[in-house]
Amino acid sequence: MKITELLTKNTINLNINGTQKLDVVEELVTVLDHAGKLADKAEYKKAILAREEQSTTGIGEGIAIPHAKTKAVKQAAIAFGRSTGGVNYESLDGQPAHLFFMIAATEGANNTHLEALSRLSTILLNEDVRKQLLAAKSEDEVLDIINKYDQEDEEETQSMTGKSQFIVAVTACPTGIAHTYMAADSLKAKAKEMGVDIKVETNGSGGAKNVLTAEEIENAVAVIVAADKTVEMARFNGKHVIETAVANGIRKPKELIEKALNQDAPVYHGTSSAASNESGKQGRGVGATIYKHLMNGVSNMLPFVVGGGILIAICFMFGFNAFKPDDPTYNPIAEALMTIGGGNAFALMVPVLAGFIAMSIADRPGFAAGMVGGMLANAGGAGFLGGLIAGFLAGYLVVGLKKVLTFMPASLEGIKTILLYPLLGIALTGFIMLFVVNKPVGALNQGISHWLSNLGTGNAVLLGIILGAMMAFDMGGPINKAAYVFGTGLLANGVYGPMAAIMAAGMVPPLGIAIATTLFKKKFSKQDREAGKVNYIMGLSFITEGAIPFAAADPIRVIPSVMVGSAVAGALSMMFHIGLRAPHGGVFVMPLVSGNWLLYLLSVVIGAVVSALLLGILKKPVTE
Repeated sequence: MKITELLTKNTINLNINGTQKLDVVEELVTVLDHAGKLADKAEYKKAILAREEQSTTGIGEGIAIPHAKTKAVKQAAIAFGRSTGGVNYESLDGQPAHLFFMIAATEGANNTHLEALSRLSTILLNEDVRKQLLAAKSEDEVLDIINKYDQEDEEETQSMTGKSQFIVAVTACPTGIAHTYMAADSLKAKAKEMGVDIKVETNGSGGAKNVLTAEEIENAVAVIVAADKTVEMARFNGKHVIETAVANGIRKPKELIEKALNQDAPVYHGTSSAASNESGKQGRGVGATIYKHLMNGVSNMLPFVVGGGILIAICFMFGFNAFKPDDPTYNPIAEALMTIGGGNAFALMVPVLAGFIAMSIADRPGFAAGMVGGMLANAGGAGFLGGLIAGFLAGYLVVGLKKVLTFMPASLEGIKTILLYPLLGIALTGFIMLFVVNKPVGALNQGISHWLSNLGTGNAVLLGIILGAMMAFDMGGPINKAAYVFGTGLLANGVYGPMAAIMAAGMVPPLGIAIATTLFKKKFSKQDREAGKVNYIMGLSFITEGAIPFAAADPIRVIPSVMVGSAVAGALSMMFHIGLRAPHGGVFVMPLVSGNWLLYLLSVVIGAVVSALLLGILKKPVTE
């Protein structure tokens, strides 16, 4: 699509009268409204001003690009305004703005519209274009200038790997229309001028383009992230990362590139549970890919489980039936806590799990199908297991739909995203969940829950030993996460004992090491003893990863020691019949457990002491 299909004679005003930002916004909104491009003028203006509150769209060099993507736009369009005297637009360089392009994008803007809008924003980086627009005598001349420089973009296909030095970058702004692409072009232009190789990924409204591969990230000198919204960061783990505003990508490309070449930036350390970008799948095995999608669902589900679980636990402090209006112990506060925590936060647990698994697999088009599939699993009694199936089912169904619908023309891309993917994805996922998955998985789910709820003491202790050892084996790795996911999944089914054992066991490795460094000082260096003090806090807070540096330095002695202590803690927790509704919080949520919280604390202490004693026996004295 040509830019001049969106920018027309009746959306051009060569004589802006106002001298302040609000004046210009009002005049350009009126131009669009009079041209019949808006469904709701007031709502569109509100969206424009909301975008300005995030960061000014006055990018400097006399240009401002106010923009919004909203349902208040009837037809995608661009309004052009020019002020000879200049307007105080709060521009990034502090100079008056003379050229204004107001972009109106529909809520379901298709890729052809978005590509045209992004091309306009990059054309304006050309100084010759700006000079010609300032000198234009008529609307037709403005359109001729834009047409002269309007050329179709081609996505970068070259690989940057194998070169001696190059940089990778990501640009993103809240609406993904203008600043995203201007920052990308600014960085690429300056890099070319400096003789530096660069590849820039744009996270625009139409999705990510020129997506960075795992190999390119691995071989890059450094990473520039010029973004005003969240972008996927876990893939940059271990790289020097410069994080800055998208405006600096436009205004300060040379400074950013020089910092990147000099690696003048901290090394980024992501979390193991963070979801990595789909482009990073190259070289992944099937198991690793499934684990990545699962962890994306679990990490987004946990806030609902943690918040809801603690609220339910607080509710029970008023009495186990205090939330029931017909019970003698009824308390309205308890009822409110149960409604918020159990009736709503916990009710969203499985749908959110399924939705984000599907989104990890199929990007945004998979989210709706995953959420609906998760709700059907919840309502049909399939619970956590059903939610897992719903997430993967919805995600891969939508991936299949994307492939099946590739025959459709690019001009209908917006219809796919807004209509076809959600319609077909939700319908197919829903039918399969209702008629194929829910009944057998519900029966299996109920059987597992019944078995766990009625475990004899001996079997319960054995389960606690297994879960405890898993928590300490890799301390935050896949086996640790498998045990943790098992426990959180059971919370949705009303089984709370395993989660208590899991958290007790997860606290033991850092606490055991902390105690060992205190009691057996000759077995640890001065640096280790100092680090050991921090592990008291990490252990009490249920941050198992605090033990990793010690395990990495001496795995043969440390890992078996903490595994034994964690197994003991898990076994004792199960033996004491402790239940826990909150899957995080460490010592701070112990008073909220079902059962005797002092016995629960004792389980952790005994496990930590066992680990400490084993470390004291197995570790050899060190020479300072």
